[in-house]
Amino acid sequence: MTTEFDPSAARWGRSSYSGSNGGDCVQVASVGGGFAVRDSKCVGDGGPVAVFSTGPWQTFLRRAAAEFRP
Repeated sequence: MTTEFDPSAARWGRSSYSGSNGGDCVQVASVGGGFAVRDSKCVGDGGPVAVFSTGPWQTFLRRAAAEFRP
């Protein structure tokens, strides 16, 4: 998926398990027809952002949930 967007304009979210300091976590934002993911440690320096279409993102979530289910 090729999408041009301004990461600073996106509404980024993170897991409640990340704690209150916003440190070592992955942030996710809904963009166009998919989702963007970035590392919270690299936000200030314009770090990389990965963008996924909806299908691959849903597959990732489903497999991650199955793998890490207690």
